[in-house]
Amino acid sequence: MDQKENNYLNINRNLWNQKVDFHIKSDFYDVSGFLKGNSSLNKIELNLLSDITDKSILHLQCHFGQDTISLGRMGAKVTGIDLSNEAIDQAKLLAEKSNSEADFICCDIYDLPNHLDKQFDIVFTSYGAIGWLPDLNKWAQIISNYLKPDGMFVFAEFHPIVWMFDENIEKIKYSYFNSGAIIETETGTYANKNANIEAEFVTWNHSISEVVNSLISNGLEISSLDEYDYSPYDCFNKTVEISSNKFRIKHLKNKIPMVYSIVATKKL
Repeated sequence: MDQKENNYLNINRNLWNQKVDFHIKSDFYDVSGFLKGNSSLNKIELNLLSDITDKSILHLQCHFGQDTISLGRMGAKVTGIDLSNEAIDQAKLLAEKSNSEADFICCDIYDLPNHLDKQFDIVFTSYGAIGWLPDLNKWAQIISNYLKPDGMFVFAEFHPIVWMFDENIEKIKYSYFNSGAIIETETGTYANKNANIEAEFVTWNHSISEVVNSLISNGLEISSLDEYDYSPYDCFNKTVEISSNKFRIKHLKNKIPMVYSIVATKKL
């Protein structure tokens, strides 16, 4: 294993720690609007979650907590976890500023059993999450372990086809399948492309079959798998807004899926 691949946690934590301050100040995350009561959740996941009043929710890879707090505002009892200590510090501060009840834990997702010992009605994760994880079987084990019997996993993620393209969305550069670690250097960040950030990162591409089979093999029953021909975020190059909060790659129009979602239930 490459030394950088083996050290991916420290490399990626460093990257995300650098991103946090720029993200909090960005129009992309609109923290001022959020503090006035705006939700950060999108229609895709809201439709999947439905009524979550009094539900306990574990939010994996929560960044600085906007979605976690938004779930709490809907009446859920929420715990968010993230690798970045800077993100978790800001998540706690954001919860305090918004008078919200949410618990936050800073740790690697695979190390969560050493930090948390309870089960939840729902495990939730979304958008740009699993690409930072090398082993989806271990990921699915975590999900299964933290779900109550008959508990629900709700997942919305960028489609793996999107990650096949180069940065300018002009040609196929990467494999659809998990063919090993992708080690590169990022300049700027999706929320502020001019941010003074230049740092290495390590990611992995995961096919839909890899995701689905990891869930099935860990006792989860898939109840829905949907694909969407748009992104709710303007985080890729060469996009056009086709309607409110719906973005497509301009020259690809509606020809590719950009997001997919899964709802699964832990078997009794």
